[in-house]
Amino acid sequence: MEWEKKMKGSKPLSYKWLVDRIKKHLPELYYGLGLEYYNPYEKQCRVNKRYYILVHSAIEYFILK
Repeated sequence: MEWEKKMKGSKPLSYKWLVDRIKKHLPELYYGLGLEYYNPYEKQCRVNKRYYILVHSAIEYFILK
């Protein structure tokens, strides 16, 4: 399954760090997803060799590094 391939080898990532990077480099995504608001899924963010994995509204967003 594609999701499992993208999640393979991932480890936890700081939500605050990832959101700050998105705000700086991808402001359209930051405001489009409403990342300025509380996210109950923030502890589920992850990273692997290829992707930053943002979990927001119970949806995984795979952002290429």
